[in-house]
Amino acid sequence: MILSIESSCDDSSIAITEIETKKILYHKKISQEEQHSCYGGVVPELASRLHAVALPEILRETKPYFDTLKAVAVTNQPGLGVTLLEGIAMAKTLAVLQDIPLIPVHHLKGHIYSLFIEKESTLPLLVLLISGGHTQVIRVESFERMEILATSMDDSVGESFDKCAKMMGLGYPGGPLIEQLALQGDENRFELPVPLRNSPLVAFSLSGLKNAVRLAVEKLGGASKMTEQDKADLSASFQKAVKLHLLQKSKKIFAKEPIKDFAIVGGASANKYIRNAYVKLCHEFGKTMHVAPLRYCSDNAAMIGRYALDAYEKQQFIDPNTIDIISTKKQQSGMLF
Repeated sequence: MILSIESSCDDSSIAITEIETKKILYHKKISQEEQHSCYGGVVPELASRLHAVALPEILRETKPYFDTLKAVAVTNQPGLGVTLLEGIAMAKTLAVLQDIPLIPVHHLKGHIYSLFIEKESTLPLLVLLISGGHTQVIRVESFERMEILATSMDDSVGESFDKCAKMMGLGYPGGPLIEQLALQGDENRFELPVPLRNSPLVAFSLSGLKNAVRLAVEKLGGASKMTEQDKADLSASFQKAVKLHLLQKSKKIFAKEPIKDFAIVGGASANKYIRNAYVKLCHEFGKTMHVAPLRYCSDNAAMIGRYALDAYEKQQFIDPNTIDIISTKKQQSGMLF
């Protein structure tokens, strides 16, 4: 078995995955959404303290598997430094006490491998990763070679949903709240700008759109003066602009990339409105679309464990004394990781 740990942001999660069958034998995640909701976003220090309580609580339930562990895997980048530290400290301790290898896992690679949980990987493929921290298109040629074709110049999709929800007084996390409200809204009521519409850049940018939402909220008198219909219409209009922006840039990439398999991963990939738009785009370009099960779209240890299976086979281990904590940083297009 491989025990995997995920603590890159506000989800405490541990999984046990069987090496030979790739089956998940145990998986648990404790969300911190309720504790962070009053702040409209994640408070890193609070998240770290909550991990320090939740991770040991989950780990106690995995003790029956300890004698069969062959390795421990943990997210070490990218993420919030103070929350990554909690998972890494636990993983290092387990590796030393159980005398088993330690596997460091790149969080974004974990999201890509959420597509392959309990099944074989199917590569190569193009991947749109949309989450709270990242918006990227990645060409995944193999386990060793993944290249970023386009990335965000500023805010990520998930971050923009959260911040716009906060502006409208909706709460946290903003993605599901805006998506639900948009079902009752008129997406054509507010003329919001589609970012980089006239730019040849193959990149993503949502800061300008986010500012347009702020101005719309102010024009309506602020969140407290907005009616439920105002919020529904603005949510729908915002969601439409995000969709058009993603599709416009994805079309440029689809036209150049011969890879026929395409996937959407990350927390924001659970948005059915965006998923449906990409189903149509894939049909237009003759590509086959793949998505992870909804329960594995957000941060979780099962995806970390699935990546670790391939890393274990290739013996990509690290000395517990030398593992680094790498917090969130800007990743440019063309980067291999």
